Amino acid sequence: MADSVLYEVTDGLATVTINRPDAMNAMNTQAKAALRDAVQEAAEDPAVRAVLLTAAGDRAFCVGQDLKEHVENLTADRERGSALTMATVAEHYNPIVRALTQMPKPVVAGVNGVAAGAGFGFALAADFRVVSENASFNTSFAGVALTADSGVSWTLPRLIGASRAADLLFFPRAVRAQEAFDLGIANRLVPSESLRAEAEAVARALAAGPTVAYAALKESLAYGASRTLAEALDHEEALQTRAGASEDHAIAVRAFLAKQPPRYLGR
Repeated sequence: MADSVLYEVTDGLATVTINRPDAMNAMNTQAKAALRDAVQEAAEDPAVRAVLLTAAGDRAFCVGQDLKEHVENLTADRERGSALTMATVAEHYNPIVRALTQMPKPVVAGVNGVAAGAGFGFALAADFRVVSENASFNTSFAGVALTADSGVSWTLPRLIGASRAADLLFFPRAVRAQEAFDLGIANRLVPSESLRAEAEAVARALAAGPTVAYAALKESLAYGASRTLAEALDHEEALQTRAGASEDHAIAVRAFLAKQPPRYLGR
């Protein structure tokens, strides 16, 4: 991976680190491509059982699009009569969010600072958000005369409701960590000095867990968000059949009967 994104796999956990701290981890073209490639690699690697998405430095998780590069690209578009700049949504942001939300393994976001625009979208695309007390969230899009991307129009209202989501989208503002926790955006709120250790602990616990069951839970939550109860029940039945046939389920039952902690294999 490029230096703008670091990638490491240890003991079933893929750690993806956005690494542009001097630019508040803003997404230039190199960083977007590297992040897309990293999360897709994690999604496809059978050795990876959970993903930790975090960022370097203590000021920002990701402030979204690198606006300096963006202005240069818009200027170039005007000069050549094209609209290539906004193709980044299809080329980069959509694939990143699809990989995070659809991979059959849990994703933890360790949010160390400001998460704005697409950075907010990346955090929302994770299954869990462990958030520093110094972090904040901002939709930002309308502030630069843009609409939502990176899945925010889908993820945010499902977490906090349509009315609150509309307020934050039409009137962008910094949502501080405590308010984010109260709204349900943050799953865990921790001191800034403990953020990396706490986020990694959550991710490693998931990496050691029943991967097939986690994948089914993730799929069922996404499916049920837009289906009827009858459809959700049928889907749960199919997913439960899959989970029930997993080796981890047999391990869990045997461990329960033996009154011992299970040691899952992720299959």
